[in-house]
Amino acid sequence: MTRPSATPTVQVDDDRFRVTEWRFAPGAETGWHTHELPYVVVPQTTGTLTVETTSADPLAMDCTAGVSYSREPGAHHNLVNDRDEPFTFVEIEAKAGPSA
Repeated sequence: MTRPSATPTVQVDDDRFRVTEWRFAPGAETGWHTHELPYVVVPQTTGTLTVETTSADPLAMDCTAGVSYSREPGAHHNLVNDRDEPFTFVEIEAKAGPSA
């Protein structure tokens, strides 16, 4: 089954951070990827995304607009919007700590 791709828009990409807005049409997915940096996600939509992993059955991840969560690098997954409505979140990847 082929799904449409979610649309990433990089808003900031400097020495310390990469900030990407992800917009999902109904049925869209990020595609399989592995996070190489620690990151924070700020949902802009309230609802559920499906998380596909290679090590477990897909799971439903409940998100609330404006309620952030963080993850360490290494996650290999695909996010899918199984909703009938669009879904959006902002992802902030930390490239480096503060300079001394």
